Amino acid sequence: MKTPYYVIHKEEMDKGFRALTNALDKYWENYIIGYSYKTNALPWVIKEFDRKGCYAEVVSEDEYKLARLIGVEKEKIVYNGPIKTRETFIEALENENFVNIDSDREIEWLDSVRLKECNLGIRVNFDIEKFCPGQSQCGAEGGRFGFCYENGELGKAIQRIQDKGFSVKGIHLHVSSKTRSIDIYKAIAAMACKVAEEYKLDLSFVDVGGGFFGGLPNKPQFDDYLREITQILSKTFDSSKTTLIVEPGMSMIGSPVSYVTTVIDVKDTVCNRFVVTDGTRTSIDPLMSKKNYFHRYEKAQNGEVIKKQVICGYTCMEHDRLYEAIDEHELFVGDKIIYDKVGAYTMCLTPLFIKYFPDVYVEENNELTLVRKAWTPQEYIENSII
Repeated sequence: MKTPYYVIHKEEMDKGFRALTNALDKYWENYIIGYSYKTNALPWVIKEFDRKGCYAEVVSEDEYKLARLIGVEKEKIVYNGPIKTRETFIEALENENFVNIDSDREIEWLDSVRLKECNLGIRVNFDIEKFCPGQSQCGAEGGRFGFCYENGELGKAIQRIQDKGFSVKGIHLHVSSKTRSIDIYKAIAAMACKVAEEYKLDLSFVDVGGGFFGGLPNKPQFDDYLREITQILSKTFDSSKTTLIVEPGMSMIGSPVSYVTTVIDVKDTVCNRFVVTDGTRTSIDPLMSKKNYFHRYEKAQNGEVIKKQVICGYTCMEHDRLYEAIDEHELFVGDKIIYDKVGAYTMCLTPLFIKYFPDVYVEENNELTLVRKAWTPQEYIENSII
C-alpha cells in the first residue's frame, strides 16, 4: 500500500470503549457517552461510535449537520460550544437534544423556542486553577467558555433563562486540563454539586466533559476517574434520576490510530545525517508542539549503529523534523517508520499543505479495509470556482 496512511486499530478501539462503559455501568445508573466530533470526525469513526450507542457531541453547525447526515438519530446529539447557529440551536432544543448554552446570544434565541420543557443546560466557567494549581491549560488567564461562577455572571444567566420561562436542566463543566489528573474531575464534580445547591437547580443531567487519559497503562484509568467523580456527585445527585454525560474524544480515538511512513532518502551533511520520509510532522502533530512520539520500525535489515539520525518529513519547512534517532541502527530507503497513538486532533487539524489528506484504513482481524481514499487535486478543487 502507498504510504503515508493512517490505520485505525478497531480491536484496540473496542477495548477502550468497553473499559469506559464498564466503569460507567459500575458507578452510575444513568449515563450518556457523547463522542467528541472535534477530536476526530472521520465519517467511519463517528458512524462507528453511533453504532455503539454514543450520542454525537458537536460544537458547530457543520458538526451538527454532519451528525444528521451520517444517520445519527435526531434526539441523540449533545450540542456545545459558542459557534452554534440560531437555526440549529432552536432545532436541537425542539428535537430534545442536550443543548448547553455558552453565550448571551443563545439566551436571546430562547425567545424563538416553542418547546419550554427541553434539555437545556448551561456551561459553567469556574476557576479551576484555584482547586488544581498549575493543571489547567489557561493557567492564571482562566478559561473563556461558559458563564463565570465567581463574578456572578453564571447566576445572572440562570436568572435570565428562568425569566424566559425555561428551566436549567443541566450544567456543563468541561475544563481544558494539561494534566488530565483525577483532581481535575474531583473539582468538576464538587463544583457541579455547589452550583446545583446554591442556585436550587433540579438537574436532570450533569455533563463533566472529556479530556480523560486512555490507552496508557501508567496513567489513570476510566475506573479511577468514574469512581472519584461519582463518589462526589452522589452526595447531591441521585444516579437513578440524574444523567451523567461524559464526552470522550482523545481517550477513545487517540490511542488506537497509527500513521505509517516510508524512508525515501538518506543524506549526510557536515552537521547531520538526515532521514527523509514521505510522512510529515503536521500529520501527527499539527501544532508542532510535542517533543517526542511513540514510534517503531519495520526494516528489512539492521545496518551499523549511527550516533544520530534526524528523522524528517517531506515538506519544505526546515522544522518538519520529527525526532532524533540516537545510537540506533541505520535507516535505509524503504524502511517503514510507524507512529502510534496519533488519532486525536490529527485528521481534523492536518493542513492541506504540499500534499493532501492520506488514505485511512481500519484494521480488524489482521485485515485492512480502506475507509477514506486519499485526496487528489480533483477533491481539492471540487467545490472551487475557477
